[in-house]
Amino acid sequence: VVCLVAYHIFFMLFVWSYWKTIFTLPMNPSKEFHLSYSDKESLEREPRGESQQEVLRRAAKDLPIYTRTMSGAIRYCDRCHLVKPDRCHHCSVCDKCILKMDHHCPWVNNCVGFSNYKFFLLFLAYSLLYCLFIAATDLQYFIKFWTNGLPDTQAKFHIMFLFFAAAMFSVSLSSLFGYHCWLVSKNKSTLEVFRAPIFRHRTDKNGFSLGFSKNLRQVFGDEKKYWLLPVFSSLGDGCSFPTCLVNQDPEQASTPGGLNSASKSENHLFPAKPLRDSQSHLLTDAPSWPETAAKADKGKVGMSNPALTMENET
Repeated sequence: VVCLVAYHIFFMLFVWSYWKTIFTLPMNPSKEFHLSYSDKESLEREPRGESQQEVLRRAAKDLPIYTRTMSGAIRYCDRCHLVKPDRCHHCSVCDKCILKMDHHCPWVNNCVGFSNYKFFLLFLAYSLLYCLFIAATDLQYFIKFWTNGLPDTQAKFHIMFLFFAAAMFSVSLSSLFGYHCWLVSKNKSTLEVFRAPIFRHRTDKNGFSLGFSKNLRQVFGDEKKYWLLPVFSSLGDGCSFPTCLVNQDPEQASTPGGLNSASKSENHLFPAKPLRDSQSHLLTDAPSWPETAAKADKGKVGMSNPALTMENET
């Protein structure tokens, strides 16, 4: 009875997270990142080079973006006709820009990004537990198979196949799950591991890392009761992210309220462009992440998926 109950709990959580990973639509940049009709015309008229960059700089001057291309230019998608938000990339399979894109996963036939990254992590975790549970409960019968302790029927070959399949998937899933746990702890995506984000002054592979606790909560949210459930609870809107920069961008004239004087006494300075309300508290909270910080937003996290409020690309 205990084994049956545990099996069905793991199975239901595995199917639930897998379903959410597959059918959660990847979030696309909102309207403010799309070029206006006049900006599109200006961009098409101007020859490639500095003149086009001037058009993009004007379009992006009020947007919360800090990353650049390798040449220091504004990141622009000429297929979606938008200024790319930080950590946003164009998926060649989906043919659209995906917020905080990690990779396109053929196992779920979907892009893994901001809207479903938590679901993908839980899918890996519960599928690993599911396979480990099957391998552990099947082990005694697998041993009996080699010691001729099973009845001579076709069922014994099913037991052998089941154990090998569960054990092999456990090995592959454990390595993949461990890798993504490391990514979460460093606040990186798979794409950012292969190509570190480039800010105005330098390349910084840890530019988005705020420390282990804050990195974890950025993906799973402030309320721990939602951490193990495939319910959206990630912080932010996917378009802007807190970041520590070694040097501030001199083109930006002002800093968010309360950060200017505080940042001067720190080794790391924070971005000058205002972050969205859902992200700015990650920079102002105490480093110890007291539990009262989670209670402040109680009822706001985990109840809705912001993918429903964002404009989807067609």
